[in-house]
Amino acid sequence: MIIVLSQSIHPEEKQGVITFLEGKGYKIREIVGEAETVLGAVGLIGMDAREVEVLPGVERVIPISKPYKLASRELKKEDTVISLGPVRIGGRRVAVAAGPCAVESRDQMMRIAETVRASGAVMLRGGAFKPRTSPYDFQGLGEEGLQYLREAGDAVGLPVVSEVVATETVEMAAGYVHVFQIGARNMQNFELLKKVGAAGLPVILKRGMAAKIEEWLMAAEYLLAHGTEDVILCERGIRTFETYTRNTLDLSAIPVIKKLSHLPVIVDPSHATGIREKVPPMALAGIAAGADGLIVEVHTDPEHALSDGPQSLYPEQFEKLMRDLEALSPVIGKEIEHLPEKHPLWAVDKAFTGGKTVVAFQGEPGAYSEEALERYFFHIDHDIFPCGSFEEVFRAVLDGKARYGILPIENSLTGSIHENYDLLLRYPDIKIVGEKTLRIVHNLIGKKGTKIEKLKRVFSHPQGLAQCAAFLDKYPGLERVPFYDTAGSVAHVAAENREDWAAIAGEKAAAVYGMAVLKEGLETNPNNYTRFFICSRLEEPTPEEINKVSFVFSAVDKPGALFHCLSELVNRDLNMKKLESRPIHGRPWQYMFYIDLDITGKVDRFTQAAEKLKEGVEDFRILGWYRQGGV
Repeated sequence: MIIVLSQSIHPEEKQGVITFLEGKGYKIREIVGEAETVLGAVGLIGMDAREVEVLPGVERVIPISKPYKLASRELKKEDTVISLGPVRIGGRRVAVAAGPCAVESRDQMMRIAETVRASGAVMLRGGAFKPRTSPYDFQGLGEEGLQYLREAGDAVGLPVVSEVVATETVEMAAGYVHVFQIGARNMQNFELLKKVGAAGLPVILKRGMAAKIEEWLMAAEYLLAHGTEDVILCERGIRTFETYTRNTLDLSAIPVIKKLSHLPVIVDPSHATGIREKVPPMALAGIAAGADGLIVEVHTDPEHALSDGPQSLYPEQFEKLMRDLEALSPVIGKEIEHLPEKHPLWAVDKAFTGGKTVVAFQGEPGAYSEEALERYFFHIDHDIFPCGSFEEVFRAVLDGKARYGILPIENSLTGSIHENYDLLLRYPDIKIVGEKTLRIVHNLIGKKGTKIEKLKRVFSHPQGLAQCAAFLDKYPGLERVPFYDTAGSVAHVAAENREDWAAIAGEKAAAVYGMAVLKEGLETNPNNYTRFFICSRLEEPTPEEINKVSFVFSAVDKPGALFHCLSELVNRDLNMKKLESRPIHGRPWQYMFYIDLDITGKVDRFTQAAEKLKEGVEDFRILGWYRQGGV
């Protein structure tokens, strides 16, 4: 059953509810969601829900209808996000594990670990115990293989995952791996599931070769019921009559699982297809279908691999796959999970804000700026600081109310946010220390059950209304009402409680204000991205930590002045990513030039160019050194 607790429940009352249920033989799991806190209670003996409803601090009790209680979406509405140190699996991220099918030697593991880490993998896989169809095939190196796997993972900073096949090796393997893997052949080895679950480590549970979805979820329930809180489901293909591939990859199972369960789902395209040329397209298809990640086999010498060489990618194939995933992910509203870079943002002075890092943004909770903030700062414990204007963000950082500010600087459709360029000049003590690009997906948001045809007014920021013009033109009677902020428009509609009003904003705003998404993806042009700058009073990072710089200068008023300035960059093979001109306030017809420059491996060249620029311009200022940010 699900016990929804009152928002005002006292800690002693909550403990009283837990003690009562445990006394009845129930196992309890507390789940803190965005809107409410619930207790999941699972037991062999049923009881009258009214006995729980009358307890102090209990708001209501909801029975769980599914046989897989702990894995069910009924128990937990939000997607589970599993943490492996800095790595997150689930939510909006795409996490990739890669490595050989089998650990063959120490040197092999070190080479492959370095290769997959460089290409973007965030977990290292490798089999030490190999259940093979033939008793004469290579069965793995056992504990020696786990030692090599862990050593390689530690050397490159990747958590490691390996399969366990017998109950007697679980305790030993737990000393080496960060994540257990249960293979397809052992999906219903219930004694193994109990033992692995009790170990408490995260588990990747592969779907059995002929398992139904409910059987798969019931196997996950065994793991959850016996101790682990973190289960990752892995679709690896099922056995059908088809012979052109090793298995048939059931991608339709991914959206089904997403509806039934809160657990993250990844795809194994290597075992699904059995042929390396088919692995990349099926990997991309899996992510497009909604998977939270991949587990891919990679080998530096697959022709001589001791296990599954034909389905193992060459390093260059894996590198291309990761680039393709980077391009695909923002299209479906996700982003590739990366290990945090060595960057001052990840070494925050906790004393500054009493334990949590405060980040300021313009807008109401649920704004696109907050979404970009959450994606950039997900690796550190942080609080948000909403501000009414862009200048308030600068003031919050300058006055010490926030450690960082996040500001939109450029939209792919409407161009630069000039106010923020001007504010960067007005507040010289605040520097750019990072950037993040976010795909903007506009949604029509209103009361649940509202019919679009019945709407009379729609509220949003003027840019939001303009970017959804093609959709709004279909409803000529729908009045378009400009509002100061997209998320604020949702808050306004929610407060007015009008069934004939709606707002245009991001999906997050609907959740924050308890509203429903009536229609997704209203934007006329889907190639709608906003780039954000992260600003702070932090000291500038060292040259080893940066690959981009933003600076501003004003050229002297003479022929060829701008040409000569840009020549200093061209002559040093420095790639300009953006050039923007802005009028200088109080000096009619004179301009400042803003430049973003790619300085990957060329920091010294830019330093030389900057010295030359200073000699030929009236004003020169570096706005910030930082790392280029992906979508």
